[in-house]
Amino acid sequence: MNHKAGYVSLIGKPNVGKSTLLNAMIGTKLSIATSKPQTTRKKILGILSTDDYQIIFLDTPGILNPEYLLQERMLEVVHHSVKDADVVLFIIDIKNDPTGSKTFEDEKVKEILSEATQKKILVINKIDEAKEHEVENLINGFQKKNIFDKIIATSATMGINIKNLIDEIVELLPEHPKYYPEDQLSDENERFFVSEIIREKVFELYRDEIPYSTEVEIEEFKERENRKDYIRANIIVERETQKPIIIGEKGVAIKRLGKIAREEIERFLEREVFLELFVKVREKWRSNPNFLNRFGYKVESDD
Repeated sequence: MNHKAGYVSLIGKPNVGKSTLLNAMIGTKLSIATSKPQTTRKKILGILSTDDYQIIFLDTPGILNPEYLLQERMLEVVHHSVKDADVVLFIIDIKNDPTGSKTFEDEKVKEILSEATQKKILVINKIDEAKEHEVENLINGFQKKNIFDKIIATSATMGINIKNLIDEIVELLPEHPKYYPEDQLSDENERFFVSEIIREKVFELYRDEIPYSTEVEIEEFKERENRKDYIRANIIVERETQKPIIIGEKGVAIKRLGKIAREEIERFLEREVFLELFVKVREKWRSNPNFLNRFGYKVESDD
């Protein structure tokens, strides 16, 4: 058997470009990405298949020190993704951490890397925003430390070294038949991706704490023959004072959100939709286990 297949976990601190890197390697937008940290909250599975290999990527939330229950569960996702992986990609943002000290002195990073006993690749991302000598110094420094099996410098946004990175991943994968059908891109359904697209637009359009206090729940998703699909989504906020911010004066803000989200959903689904958005308050949902379970932030079992 010459075919290779395996699971590859993308881990790193918030806003290092994990989701953008996943999208670049798969060649399509699967994981939402914004300029704000902590955009990714759940594990996103993306599949890259060729005749010779199948890589199952696991995009994960950023490694942080949790301040409330949602963040604790996000961190659990990272731990489980490392356990599930054949290869771990650890991504660092050289623009914001040119020496790597901010990243690798972090106790949570140390803890997760110590759990990763499998093959590890250090991905130095955003090299288009760094000086050449900074990239060389970082590579040389980590080659001496001998923590990683391979080190690759990339720019996910510019597409630099993406093919080389994929080649290096394939080299480390075990020989195995395909886990998924060749034409499958993810294990999630359309409802999941629609909710993620709406949440991405909330991150892009609103400021301060609003994006982090927000969840999106798809209440209805109807495919209709000879008519636009109907999607009804609830934007969940934590406090009554946040509701008018989402809606805006005379509904201007939520109409803008709906228009931009609908256009992106139609591009993703490749068909027209009718999107209705509503705002609901669920007090302190980020610290409420019942709400977190309902919204899909469940604790994974070790089975």
